[in-house]
Amino acid sequence: MPGTVATCLVPGEARPAPPAPEALAYCLTLPASCTTPRIARAATRTILWAHGLSDITDAAVQTVSELAACACRFASAAEVYMSLRYRDGSLRVILYDSHPRHTNPRLAAACDVRRRASLRLLACVVRASDGDWGFGEAREPGGGTRMWAVVPRVGARAFAQADHTRG
Repeated sequence: MPGTVATCLVPGEARPAPPAPEALAYCLTLPASCTTPRIARAATRTILWAHGLSDITDAAVQTVSELAACACRFASAAEVYMSLRYRDGSLRVILYDSHPRHTNPRLAAACDVRRRASLRLLACVVRASDGDWGFGEAREPGGGTRMWAVVPRVGARAFAQADHTRG
């Protein structure tokens, strides 16, 4: 059949090179449930390993876990959306949940305080990795809230080597 592509390796044929870090660009739609942070952590570990970024696993997995847990806690729909991208030496993690921004300023402020409190551990991890994070209104047609974190590879490596125990 013309145009048929073989998907099996031929003995002796070189294996294709693993994807480069710069090719890391994944988007996942996940259920807004209590199991989602575990699924997001497992997917992140696998994705980082496949792209040769195992050295940033500790900070990246903690970042993804905290954002996923918060997204699921606030989601008013059945799903959340996660995006992982590696650009310019940093992992960029975005989670969208369906929780709309409040139009009443006092409700919006109270909700922001509650969300920020839910992300205290994330703030510590990102700060220790010399990264940045935040949240705000999602500009996508479905609305909701967009939470994001940027974790530089150099900072994530330092985070993995640091002693995070108090004593």
